[in-house]
Amino acid sequence: MEALLYQVFSGLANGIIYGSVALALVMIYQATHHINFAQGEMATFSTFIAWALINEAGWSYWAAFFFTVAVSFAGGLLVQRIVLKPIEKAPVLTNVIVFIGLLLIFNALAGMFFDHTIKSFASPFPKDAWFDTKYFSSHQIGSAGVLVVVLFALFAFFKYTSVGLAMRAAAQNPDSAKLVGIRVSWMLGLGWGLAAAIGAVAGMMVAPIVFLDPNMMAGILLYGFAGALLGGIDNPLGAVIGGLVVGVLENLLGAYVIGTELKLTVALVLIVGTLTLRPDGLFGKKVVTRV
Repeated sequence: MEALLYQVFSGLANGIIYGSVALALVMIYQATHHINFAQGEMATFSTFIAWALINEAGWSYWAAFFFTVAVSFAGGLLVQRIVLKPIEKAPVLTNVIVFIGLLLIFNALAGMFFDHTIKSFASPFPKDAWFDTKYFSSHQIGSAGVLVVVLFALFAFFKYTSVGLAMRAAAQNPDSAKLVGIRVSWMLGLGWGLAAAIGAVAGMMVAPIVFLDPNMMAGILLYGFAGALLGGIDNPLGAVIGGLVVGVLENLLGAYVIGTELKLTVALVLIVGTLTLRPDGLFGKKVVTRV
């Protein structure tokens, strides 16, 4: 029983990271109705920026954290305005090719500027903190707290601010949004900026666990994608819950059924199964359109 509880709680800790990645994917999907395959590489590049500020420039962790989030937001906005705006009305396949190209570019830039050696990334939460427990480390609990803060901040932003309401309107009905004066293209850019910022938070939270290298987020992006689909690709809270479920399933099946070597197949099976049986996810909305 003790071992089972440990696997469940460890899975929840992993699911926190998957949920934050899933949240970033949902932000992009709500804005563009596309999946950003470069999300993991963008998060990794942002984490390298934070690492350089902390270890080479001598910044404190939280100063580097907030600066990196701001830089990532600006970077995501610029990517949308410079790279993606010209292909807003292009076919889906064109967007997919561009996303894959961005993945390769950010991966190559991370290796070129920061090299391919594995680097350690310090946690801002000390091991002997008062909230350290038997089943959760202080970093895992701290990461959960950061994700909860991000989730509530997004909820408040989209529900109570004029910009957030405009972004929701632009995502749900861009034609009607244009008629009332909303600059839809800029709203898409803000969505990309928010997604990049959330991805940076996820990268900085996961780096102390898996170490930092240009391919750090490759597998994690797959788990995050599975969580986003399972919870509902158009539902931020559902995506976070889906990430937690994926984390627990991955740990339990890896420990007791398929072995740790095949844990990544859990994400693949969940992706295929969700798309086949329940494409809207557990908490997604079924959209019916007249044709």
